[in-house]
Order: sequence, then structure tokens, then C-alpha cells
Amino acid sequence: MKIRVLIADDNSFIREGMRIILNSFDEFEVAETVEDGQQAVDYCRANPVDVALLDVRMPNMNGVEATRLLTEEGLAKPLILTTFDDDEYIMDAIRFGAKGYLLKNNDPERIRDAIKSVYYGHNVLQDVVLDKLKLTLASGGASQDTAVSPPPESASAQSNTAASSAAPSAAITPEGTGLSPSDLVRFTERELEVMSRIAKGLSNKEIAKDIFISEGTVANYITSILNKTGLEHRTQIAIYYLTGRVR
Repeated sequence: MKIRVLIADDNSFIREGMRIILNSFDEFEVAETVEDGQQAVDYCRANPVDVALLDVRMPNMNGVEATRLLTEEGLAKPLILTTFDDDEYIMDAIRFGAKGYLLKNNDPERIRDAIKSVYYGHNVLQDVVLDKLKLTLASGGASQDTAVSPPPESASAQSNTAASSAAPSAAITPEGTGLSPSDLVRFTERELEVMSRIAKGLSNKEIAKDIFISEGTVANYITSILNKTGLEHRTQIAIYYLTGRVR
């Protein structure tokens, strides 16, 4: 069964380009392309859609408001795809139930993987977006008004978005990880990059080549990760990164 995707963007070039890209992948079926958030909501009310790919700034109804309605009515899983990385949009979109937030300058394969991750119940945020959230959480800036609440989802989806009481209640995570926001702020961006590649089974040499650092630096990052977590070896790091569990 293919993943049914709705594309909402007021730029016709973007809409049709995204349709062509997604139709090139066997796992997707583009259900419809629409020009604004209201059309997106109306279509999802009348037709089955798995993932709604939404631009932020659209006429009539923007992507953030469309996200709120799609989530409240359980119509589709919203994934924000935009050229903007404004803090206000990020927090509002996530607060209203967006399952992901990506910038449009990503490779088609990255967008494909993000849609699949959202479809399977994971949250996906690009590094630049995650960094903003980490700063907010670390400074205690997530107020009552901007705290993220989990949308009404299935039990399996809620388990993927559970977080500790010290942080907003939805886990805002990079692709494929089970770490909660309170866990994420413990690590630097480089440490998270190393952890994600360990979880993919890469060796130190492969990690070094992939993120353009030396093998010795990779080893130093691994040592730092082990010290921060109390773990003993790479396999435990991989399990921790994927599940959020230390043991």
C-alpha cells in the first residue's frame, strides 16, 4: 500500500515539482496538490490522506492553522516543508501537532525519508530547527504558551512522542531517534551526528569520512558520549540513540 501524500503550497512551480519528485518514488501516491491551507483541510475532510506536506505561508489559511485542524480532526499527519525557519512558526507548528519541520532546500531523498518517518509515527526536524528548540529548552524558554502538547494519536504514536516532565510533552527528535528533548540538550550537534551514524552501523573511519572530521576526533566524541551517558560501548550508544533507553 502506498503512502498517500497531499501537497499544499501557493507556488505552482513548487507544487508540481514536488509532485514529480514524490511520484518518482514507488512508495508514494500524490493524492492532490492544493494552493492553501483551507483547500488542504477541505480535501483531507473528503478524502483519505496519510501525510500532508504543508508550506507555512499560504493565503486564506497558512500551514500552521491547517496543521491545527488536521491534527484536531485526525485527518492526516502534518509535515511542514518551508523556506522559512522562524522561531514563531516552528513552535506554533509543533504546538499544533506538526510531526515534522523541514526546509525546502533538502535533497529529494531526505524529503522522502522524512515523509516515511512521519507516516510511521516518528517526529522529524532538521538540524537548524532542532538547534533552535534545544536553545529554547536549555534556557527554560518554553513557556506555558509555547509548550508542545501531543496531538490525539494512536498509542504507538504517543509512545514515540513521550518526553520527561521537565520538557514539553512531545518528543521533538531528529530522524530515527528515540531521544527526548531533555536528552537531546545534553549533547552537541556533532555528538548527535556521531551517535546517529553509530546507530546506522558505521565504523569510526566511515563516520569520519561522512562528516569530514578525523578518526581521532570521532573517538573523542564517542568518549564524551560514553561519559555523559554512563554507557560502556558502541552498541549501547546505538540502542540509546534509537530507543532513548540507557539499559
